[in-house]
Amino acid sequence: MQPTKVTIDDIKGRLDRGEPLVFVDTRNPTAWSESDVKLPGAMRVPADQVQQHLRQIPQNCPVVVYCS
Repeated sequence: MQPTKVTIDDIKGRLDRGEPLVFVDTRNPTAWSESDVKLPGAMRVPADQVQQHLRQIPQNCPVVVYCS
């Protein structure tokens, strides 16, 4: 499956329809700890470690990967 760029409105619409989504926050540890905005329930996997954590990311629903 190829990555697809989505907007906040796309994600909100999916959530409003009750679609299951997995969120993966790929900010580095410093950026994550300095931020006061964190999505509850999001998996934390720094971008440079995604490959090592692929087995931990669910494959049975869409995955939204984000950073700041």
